[in-house]
Amino acid sequence: MKDLTVRLDALDPQAGAALRVISYFDDLLSHGAGVQAIVRGAAVLSAGAAALVDNDRGIRVRIDRTGRGGSLSDDDPDPAWPSAPVGPGNAVLWLERAGPARPVDDMIVERAASAAAAVLERVYGRGPNSGHDPASVEVLLDPAAPAGARSAAARRLGLDKHSRAVALAGGDARVEPASGTSSAGHSHAIPDGARAGIGPAVPVEELPASWEAARLALRLTAEGTPADPGPRIVHAEDAGGLIVLARTVGPDTPKIADVIAVETASQTAPWMLTTLDTLAGATSLRAAATALHVHHSTLQERLTHAEHLLGWSLGDTPGRFRLHLALTLRRLHRAPLDPTVTGDPA
Repeated sequence: MKDLTVRLDALDPQAGAALRVISYFDDLLSHGAGVQAIVRGAAVLSAGAAALVDNDRGIRVRIDRTGRGGSLSDDDPDPAWPSAPVGPGNAVLWLERAGPARPVDDMIVERAASAAAAVLERVYGRGPNSGHDPASVEVLLDPAAPAGARSAAARRLGLDKHSRAVALAGGDARVEPASGTSSAGHSHAIPDGARAGIGPAVPVEELPASWEAARLALRLTAEGTPADPGPRIVHAEDAGGLIVLARTVGPDTPKIADVIAVETASQTAPWMLTTLDTLAGATSLRAAATALHVHHSTLQERLTHAEHLLGWSLGDTPGRFRLHLALTLRRLHRAPLDPTVTGDPA
């Protein structure tokens, strides 16, 4: 192949360059390269940044011209950049080419996309959602798994150096690259509408600890309904000291008076829990009224009624913090201590 490339270069430089591209990606595939290596190859060959996004599988990879990974914005790629679909799903690979594209760019993006599609099919299967590879995820999250097995599982999943665990309500587990979360904080590993706890981004060898944190964060989530208001997705890193409560408070833990007061108040009006939850997280009464889409005077009437039932003031920061803690404890009393083996709370 090398001799053929040399002869082609002498006759037709463009044909020689195209043959080198084909040979390069064929060699990567023959050595079991992953998605990161494919995108890096596209970046190196094109002397510019390359990226691949597959939101269905939670994969977002960008490599700059020096071969180093970087962050991806949520904006769509420039239509002028050379790009190609990756497999039959919605994945796409592109080159960030400033200025006129070179003839070889089309060959690079086409062969890189073809190679990436082969890798994705091998690791994830044909369907765009068939693929978080439960066996590999189980190895990554098992604290007793050997380091070599965990590294191999990470390569099969095409993970970054730093990744995070995701615990879904119902027992499913996911692992995603740290770059798999958008700048808006949305995790591409979480199906739309799902409840989930997200662990911190850690090196691969520390993923069992990220999984434990994700499971605890899941216990702090809620259905987001009038009967169970609250966040459907909780990041362990944002939960702070509440993680300590999530580790210790469960259905069998005795309820304090504030929790009992909240539960009693919730029976008096269909708007009560939603109003209390919104108020607990608001910076002011006016902000709470805006979030609830009610007039300020209406919220004041609800506030007076709620304070009478609860027995403490909600008009100041200490009172709202006390309410927030009571609502969190109520949630933990309803959530099993092992949230990965159950669905939504009753």
